[in-house]
Amino acid sequence: MKDADARLSGRIPRRFAKLAQEKKAGLVAFVTANDPSPEVFAEILAGLPGSGADVIEVGMPFSDPMADGPSIQASSERALKFNTSLRDVLASVAAFRRNDADTPIILMGYYNPIYRMGGEVFAQAAATAGVDGLIVVDLPPEESEELEVHLRPNGLSLIFLTAPTSDDKRLPTIVGRASGFVYYVAVAGITGTKSAEENAVREAVQRLRRHTKLPVAVGFGIRTPEAARAIAGHCDAAVVGSAIVDVIARNLTADGNPTPGLAAKVLAFVKSLSDGVRGARA
Repeated sequence: MKDADARLSGRIPRRFAKLAQEKKAGLVAFVTANDPSPEVFAEILAGLPGSGADVIEVGMPFSDPMADGPSIQASSERALKFNTSLRDVLASVAAFRRNDADTPIILMGYYNPIYRMGGEVFAQAAATAGVDGLIVVDLPPEESEELEVHLRPNGLSLIFLTAPTSDDKRLPTIVGRASGFVYYVAVAGITGTKSAEENAVREAVQRLRRHTKLPVAVGFGIRTPEAARAIAGHCDAAVVGSAIVDVIARNLTADGNPTPGLAAKVLAFVKSLSDGVRGARA
């Protein structure tokens, strides 16, 4: 079992400290576990660090992803065709860890599968697999203690979302319970349906920094290397999900099977995003 202090000295703070020392913004890359197939997903996951992903978000497939847009919903549907369970997700992380001990991995998804497994069992299994933290989109800070009580002893961070609608009265509640980093949702609504606006992001991040010393990552609505570069100039990391998942969707056959070279195309796109982010502070 990990010590709770791992949340202060673990992979997430080490990675953001390294980026800060190098005066660089980071790239957080999202992929859904077992999308488009377990084999191709494993290839993508293994290749993400070498393509410039500083932190990896792995989506936990769920049958009712209410906060996700069409792209990520479709990725969950593809993954669930393989009967992907939460234990399968953890097994994928454990396999990744056999070759990469440094890149932080965050699980992102919904509380139902965690609740069904049991908070204590999940936290111990996630820590053993090599997970560093999680984002549970339907678990608000006021109700998070029932899970946090199991995450803390295992050194797992619980990362909360803030939004344009999170005012100065609400923010202390959110960031006061957060660990790892704070995830700012740059646009209101579901994922992948709107574009982030640079000036609004700059002002929002400045406001967030008045409430927390944690790194701030910005996601939702970042779809191109140019957009990643613009947003990364105002925060500690840019998060890209739907645009990566869309590359997968565009490289499937009519019956949903991955075409040859799909993983390479995804990783090339991630590399272009990373190059964009790296240029933000050049």
